[in-house]
Amino acid sequence: MPTYKLRGIDVDFPFEAYECQKVYMEKVIEALQNRSNALLESPTGTGKTLCLLCATLAWRKSLGGFSTGRSKKCSQSPDRDSDEPPPQSGATNLPTIVYTTRTHSQLRQVIQELKRSNYRPKMVVLGSREQLCIHDKVSLLRGKAQTHACHFLCRKRQKRHCIHYPQVADYMKQNPHLGDEPVDIEDLFNIGRRCGPCPYYLSQELHKVVDILFAPYNYLIDRGNRKSLKFDWQNSILIFDEAHNLESLCADAASFDLPSGLLTACISEAKTCIDLAVTRREDSNDKSRNPDNFAILRALLLKLEKRIAEVPIESKEFGFTKPGPYIYELLGDLNITHKTASKIINIIEEAAVLLEEDKQQKKNEMACRLESFSDILNLIFRDKVNAHADFYRVHVQEAETKATDILKGKTSRTLSWWCFNPGIAMQEFSRLGVGSIILTSGTLSPMDSFAQELKLDFPIQLENPHVISSTQIWAGVVPVGPSGYSFNSSYRNRDSLEYKQELGNAIVNFARIVPDGLLVFFPSYYILDQCIGCWKNVSSVNSTTIWERICKHKKPVIEPRQSSLFPLSIEDYMAKLKDTSSSGAIFFAVCRGKVSEGLDFADHTGRAVVVTGLPFPTSNDAKVRLKREYLDQQAQSLKEGCQALKLLTGEDWYNQQASRAVNQAVGRVIRHSRDYGAIILCDERFGYPNRQSQISRWIQPHLTCYNKFGEVAFKLTRFFRDGGMCSPTKLKLLENGNIADGRETKTAQPRDKSYSESFSTWLKPADKACSTDPISALGEVKRGNSSNQLGGILPANRSFLTPCKEDQASELMQSSGHVFKDKKSIPCRGNKQQKNHEVIDLIDDSLLDEKPSKEPQLVPLLTKKRKVLNIEHEAMQHVKNTGDHASGAQRSGSSDHPFMLTSVKVENTRTSDNRTMVNAKVHLLQKDDGAALVDAKPLGPERMGVHLSTVPCGDEETKGSVFLIQVKEKLSSVEYKEFVGLMKALKSKTMKIGQVLQSIVRLFSGPERLPLLDRFKDYVPAKYQSLYEQYLKTNAESSTSNTRN
Repeated sequence: MPTYKLRGIDVDFPFEAYECQKVYMEKVIEALQNRSNALLESPTGTGKTLCLLCATLAWRKSLGGFSTGRSKKCSQSPDRDSDEPPPQSGATNLPTIVYTTRTHSQLRQVIQELKRSNYRPKMVVLGSREQLCIHDKVSLLRGKAQTHACHFLCRKRQKRHCIHYPQVADYMKQNPHLGDEPVDIEDLFNIGRRCGPCPYYLSQELHKVVDILFAPYNYLIDRGNRKSLKFDWQNSILIFDEAHNLESLCADAASFDLPSGLLTACISEAKTCIDLAVTRREDSNDKSRNPDNFAILRALLLKLEKRIAEVPIESKEFGFTKPGPYIYELLGDLNITHKTASKIINIIEEAAVLLEEDKQQKKNEMACRLESFSDILNLIFRDKVNAHADFYRVHVQEAETKATDILKGKTSRTLSWWCFNPGIAMQEFSRLGVGSIILTSGTLSPMDSFAQELKLDFPIQLENPHVISSTQIWAGVVPVGPSGYSFNSSYRNRDSLEYKQELGNAIVNFARIVPDGLLVFFPSYYILDQCIGCWKNVSSVNSTTIWERICKHKKPVIEPRQSSLFPLSIEDYMAKLKDTSSSGAIFFAVCRGKVSEGLDFADHTGRAVVVTGLPFPTSNDAKVRLKREYLDQQAQSLKEGCQALKLLTGEDWYNQQASRAVNQAVGRVIRHSRDYGAIILCDERFGYPNRQSQISRWIQPHLTCYNKFGEVAFKLTRFFRDGGMCSPTKLKLLENGNIADGRETKTAQPRDKSYSESFSTWLKPADKACSTDPISALGEVKRGNSSNQLGGILPANRSFLTPCKEDQASELMQSSGHVFKDKKSIPCRGNKQQKNHEVIDLIDDSLLDEKPSKEPQLVPLLTKKRKVLNIEHEAMQHVKNTGDHASGAQRSGSSDHPFMLTSVKVENTRTSDNRTMVNAKVHLLQKDDGAALVDAKPLGPERMGVHLSTVPCGDEETKGSVFLIQVKEKLSSVEYKEFVGLMKALKSKTMKIGQVLQSIVRLFSGPERLPLLDRFKDYVPAKYQSLYEQYLKTNAESSTSNTRN
């Protein structure tokens, strides 16, 4: 295992590190040594998590040994009357590391990275009762109902009690090594199931003696959860991984919304408590609960409901807004002050216990709503002084009123107290004496707002590049669509029919060009719904909707608005990706939605991401409007005091929110060092310099702004044809293995299963009628080391695939333009020299029964589903021998650059005024060395010339087989039968060659078949060339005459 000395610290790293990884670890150590805060961005796939763990633990180890082997030494069991076990005795003075991330699934990945490292600190993961409780009944509850049930059963002298809680202390004494090896939530849960102790309280006990603690964000930013942590905060290290949303999370944790429905539920629960207390007094003389207290609580809630209803709202759009301190005035009118708030909170706690006891008897699992009001009071009256209220705004908004409320004369309103200073939570850490705070993520850009929003100084900042090569990423700004209509998703344009149709036609093209999984992000659900509705209902001249054309290439999945339905949509997407009857799946989602947050669309699950516009926050949303006003006021007041200070204005924040959402969405692709993909930005505003400067730094060098859509289609097709293959020759990245010695390590991530399966299918003749083999145009496959070659294998452009044909006699395997017959096909080796391969047959009758493709088109051989051909040797030999081969190419000749067929087709449709919306269809039939100029004849007013670079052909048999595929693509089944009959007649000499040539010229007539006429000339014997030219001339004159008439 390599060791790197960084700033005097020896860092053990499990793999040979990239330069950017060394830089990242050095920045981490610098922050820790200097007790500074750090803001570190490193793209997903650069090993950010493992670098962070190794650097932090190496620094911690340099201060003193880890606490492994030690556990709590206490003769008493945890206090069962309290949720907080007694503090640890004998704790060391060495700093504790707290590693937090957003979700437990992300924490699970972090712990897997810890296992790959050489460091073994004492550790634990904190989880909720919902995740860790093993009690038969309590584990079925949720939220605060579960918490109160747990407290109730853990109390002393209860007839019913938890059998797991008392076992915690003994288990800790008998197992002092718990946490010495990395343990996850599942491990703790299994210990509880197997041995009996409560996993929740095990983690609560263990966290007091660990070197590193793993937990979700809310354990740090939520005031109540933070108080439950019992370690020494002095000099501790706080790490926030995946911190791109930390600002909003901190602000939300310090804010509240009190809708009318919640307040009504609280009033109802207070009435229930009165009834329960009265009943107990009457039935059992139980005076432990005073019904008068609950009556006071209910009266206060009724007054608050009335007070909110009386707030004057002049405009439904703007609502009622006051400065933050107004909340104390509003509650003061109800006699809710600092002095009385604590008493009200105590009454609510009594009410919660009373309700919980009643629910246990009635087996009712409803959560206690009164506790939400208790949380609100704790938030408002958390400090003795009200200085923090200046960072807030009071807002009352009138919501849509239900019909039942109208009949009752009620209005549905929401009282909100919104925090606009996310730094409130972070400033608490300074008072606790925290040593360093490290914020890191793959998408922090633009980084300017973080320090200003969190009110922290970040002297150490880093925007790391990616470890991928330039051939693994295609990034482009697409300002116009196929017909030249500008892409701009602003509110002025997004509702126009032209914009939605143009965007739909562009996505049709992307769905065809991009293989496998395609992600399309919209700025909002509104735009997503509007566009998909338009695509489903608006038909073109041929009565085919845009939606149907998209579905022809990829099976669609739409991100649901309801969170509960999201897992089903992911399952649907993965199932459609595996469906071999289509060329992949397309996921329509929204920026800031669940698809864009934290999901891993690696390899074939996300080959490209399309962003259809700038996802600005909703400008007329009250919270957004007030946030902008707050920042402008803050900037103005601070600017008067310091002219040179760079301040964050409301407009700056508004723009950066959009850019950060874009960066988060595009981060779904290219998830590791061997991955590749495309980033397509479909809005002309992405071409502005100020917009591009806010795109993640690792993307900027690769970003190109195109002027024509045809150029985008061509470059994107070429990228997926031969791009993405040239991954780094030494794949040293920790997450994917180390091949410095020519072999992958045991800890290397396994290859994508689909790639391995497709690759093995390619190496042997297929035995099925349908093949979807991913074949790289330039990939070189070597026997005996195929596993290491997978990173260079580019899947076929499956977006060009057509439905499987009927059963065929055999399949031809194609690689780099070569065609092999079943039994004698061999993979390319070395210089790709082919020996003893059979030539294909032109006139086998098995082909005559095939159904033609519904949409005959010439497509790239290397990106199209491989056609099934079985053609006799003699006819093909005739085609070869009759040609005048000036090059003198031999059958067994080798070619370092075999023939390649290139094609770019841009989808087109017509609008109601019969205007062509796409004007480029590019086909290439290469017969000479060098580059070919393809003149795409546009259907619209413009013409587009595209230069295509091709590889010369050195194998005439390959050229013949390519030509046969082209003929079959272009002709109908009846015409193809006629062509085969003509070739049979030519072979048997039952027709004169002049008649054959004339008939073939007639078959190949038509705009889309003209390339066949030119190509067939290569197979006309030299002495008949002039006759063939005469037929061509006659045919051209006839076509011109018909056109004029």
